[in-house]
Amino acid sequence: MNSLNPIVSAVSPWGRTVALHVAWYLIWVALLAGFFFMVVHALYVAFAAGPKQFAPTAGAGSVPARVPRHSLAARLFHWIMAASMLTLLFTAFLPKLGVHFNWVVYHWIAGLVLTASILFHIVHASFVLDFKSIWPDRADLEDARHRLRRFFGRPAPPPRRFAKYPLDNKLYHLAIVLAGLAVIATGVFMLKRVRTGFLVRNPYLFSDRTWGMVYVLHGLAGVGLIALVMVHIYMALRPEKLAITRGMVQGWIARDFYLEEHDPARWPVASAARGENAGD
Repeated sequence: MNSLNPIVSAVSPWGRTVALHVAWYLIWVALLAGFFFMVVHALYVAFAAGPKQFAPTAGAGSVPARVPRHSLAARLFHWIMAASMLTLLFTAFLPKLGVHFNWVVYHWIAGLVLTASILFHIVHASFVLDFKSIWPDRADLEDARHRLRRFFGRPAPPPRRFAKYPLDNKLYHLAIVLAGLAVIATGVFMLKRVRTGFLVRNPYLFSDRTWGMVYVLHGLAGVGLIALVMVHIYMALRPEKLAITRGMVQGWIARDFYLEEHDPARWPVASAARGENAGD
């Protein structure tokens, strides 16, 4: 078997090759990918980014000293999701790196907490928050095209200030949604293979081949989340992002930061004052 094959397989008693799980060297690949992003981004900001030169904006109006950004419900969701996600990653991958403990119970409990928090967030975002604000729109794509042209020295209008979320934040949200839903969907089925006390264990729910696909998808999404979580924590600790991070703790950002980074026409304070959006 090729040691670089990302999927570990075996031959069943019936002579069929079935997948078992992802190769555990992918943990190191994900860690290196996250570390590589952090280094490249830090070097870019330090030596190549240059000062911000936004296009002028109008319509600031009467902006309060504290601009509401995240409600208490959204903040609680974020931190509960973060705690459950970190627990899942540590309990899933530390045993593969040689740290042995009774991880299965902690893993599926954290998985249930993550699933419940995501279900709450879907309902909350759909009916209470501004669902569209976390998804890329035409203005984001047009601004990204202009920024790319300016990066390569071609003429283009100056970059615009952001709506509530910049495009990179929206794209990250999309990636975390896809990876998170993949681990949740597969993890729910995998509960049937462990003793939980509230489900009847049935390891024969699927064929060996189908179980292999479930485990591989779960593992690929899991190792992907290692890099995604590393990037998220890194960006949250960047000096220029600390105001946003504090907003996830205290629920608001300062007026000066709002006017410096955000376009009041794209994120009116009136919209912020009534609540939230679909992002975290």
